Amino acid sequence: MAWTPTRRELLKLAAASAATTGIAGCARSVRDEPAEASEEMSGDVAASRPNIIFILADDLGYGELGCYGQTVIQTPFIDQMAAEGMRFTDHYAGSTVCAPSRCCLMTGLHTGHAYVRGNKEIQPMGQLPLPEGTAMLPKMLQQAGYTTALIGKWGLGGPGSSGAPNSQGFDYFFGYLCQRHAHNHYPAFLFRNEERVPLRNVVESNNPDGTGVATSKVEYAYDLMEAEALEFLDANKDRPFFLYLAVTLPHANNEAGVNGMEVPDYGDYANKDWPQAEKGRAAMIARLDRGVGRILRRVKNLGLDENTLVFFTSDNGPHREGGSDPNFFDSNGPLRGTKRDLYEGGIRVPLIARWPGRIEAGAVSDHISAFWDFFPTLAILSGGEAPADTDGVCMAPTLLGVSRKQKQHEFLYWEFHERGLAQAVRWGQWKAIRLPSGTVELYDLTTDPGETKDVAADHADVLVKIRAYLAKARTESPYWPA
Repeated sequence: MAWTPTRRELLKLAAASAATTGIAGCARSVRDEPAEASEEMSGDVAASRPNIIFILADDLGYGELGCYGQTVIQTPFIDQMAAEGMRFTDHYAGSTVCAPSRCCLMTGLHTGHAYVRGNKEIQPMGQLPLPEGTAMLPKMLQQAGYTTALIGKWGLGGPGSSGAPNSQGFDYFFGYLCQRHAHNHYPAFLFRNEERVPLRNVVESNNPDGTGVATSKVEYAYDLMEAEALEFLDANKDRPFFLYLAVTLPHANNEAGVNGMEVPDYGDYANKDWPQAEKGRAAMIARLDRGVGRILRRVKNLGLDENTLVFFTSDNGPHREGGSDPNFFDSNGPLRGTKRDLYEGGIRVPLIARWPGRIEAGAVSDHISAFWDFFPTLAILSGGEAPADTDGVCMAPTLLGVSRKQKQHEFLYWEFHERGLAQAVRWGQWKAIRLPSGTVELYDLTTDPGETKDVAADHADVLVKIRAYLAKARTESPYWPA
C-alpha cells in the first residue's frame, strides 16, 4: 500500500507548519537534528496542530465554481477561499456516487479495499453499515485530542447500526443518517446523535426512511445544518476540533422528479429565462457559497483563522437528476461524464485548501490526489497516527509548500458495481477505464483531459502495465463480487 510517514517525518512536517519564519524548515531532515531539537519539534506539534473543517458538497461538478471556470453561477466566497489558499486541479473523489466516496474519505482506502464500494441500501433506513472496529479518520482525531462533529449527510450506517456516526468516532452528529432520507430537503425530521428531531415540515408519505416530498415546506435542512455548524464553532473555539460538514447541496430530491431541485428561493436567478430546475441548481450552489463565506467569517471573528485548516470539495461529479441537465451550466467543465461514470467528470472534483500563514495564498497544484489521502495527511498535521494499511499518500508537503518532498501515487484506482463491475486507473498521464464487457479504454490526460480519443490501440505497453496492476488492485468482498 501507499506511504505511511515515520514519526520523524511527522515531527518535521508539523514543526514546519508551526514555524513563524514559514515552511523552509521542512527542507531539513529531522534525522540530522540533535535529540533536543526533535523534542522541541514534538512540542511544536502539540502547540500548532490546526483545527480542521472539511466541507463536502453533494454532487457538485468540477466546473460549477468560478475558480474552476464557471461563468454563469456566481460563487464569490468559494472563489475567495481559493484566492486565499490552494486550488487543486487533479484531485479525485473516492467514487462516482455517495456512500463509497464517503467511505474512502473516512477510512483512507480506495474502492478496491474499502468495506463500502457502492450504494447498498438497507431497509427500513440506511445503507450498508461500517462494521465495529473500522479504522476511521474521526477516531484517529479523537485519540489525538480533537472534539469531532459530523453535521450533514452520513450514508454509512442507519439508526442503531454499527456504522452510526457516534459509533465511528464522532462526538456529535446532526443531520441525515440515510442518504435516501437526504434526498428530501424539507424532511419531517433529522437526527441529533441517534434521536429524531421533529421539524415543522409536513411530508405526506408513509415511507419509514423519511423520503418523499413535503407538502408544507417550512424548515430547509441545509439552513439548519449551517446554523448547527456555526454553533459548533462557537462552542469549541477553545479546544482542537474537527468539523465534517457534509452538506446536501446541490443534490436533487429524486422523489420529486423534475421538481427535485428544492430550494427556498431562486435568489439572483429568479428572473432568468431558464428552466425552473436550472434556477434551482444555480440557487443551491449560490446558497452553499454564502454558507462557506459565513463559516470562514465566523472562524476569523473567533480569532481562529491562522490555526484552522479548511478543505472544500465534492463527493462526486454533477448529477442528471431533479429535472436538471449538467450541460446547461457546463457543470463538468472540460471533462467527460457525470455522476455514475468513471470518466473524469464523474470522479475528478474541486479541492480547495485554506490555512492562512501556512498554505500559500493563490497557489495552484497539479498534484494527483484522492479522498484516501486525507487520512494520512490529517494524521501528520494533527499528531495522530494513520493505519499502516492506508491506500493514501500524505499531501502535507504539497500543502505546506515543500512539494519536492511530496510522495506520488503510482496508481489511483476505482471500481463501480451498479452496471456490472467497471474499473478505472490513473497512472501518471494515463487514464484507463475497464468496462463491464472487459474492454479497456485508454486516454492521455495531458493532451486529452476530456477523454475524447481512446488510444489503447497505440499503447500496448501501457496496457500491459495497467492490466498487471488491475489483476492485483482489489480484494474480494462478499458484498461487491467481481
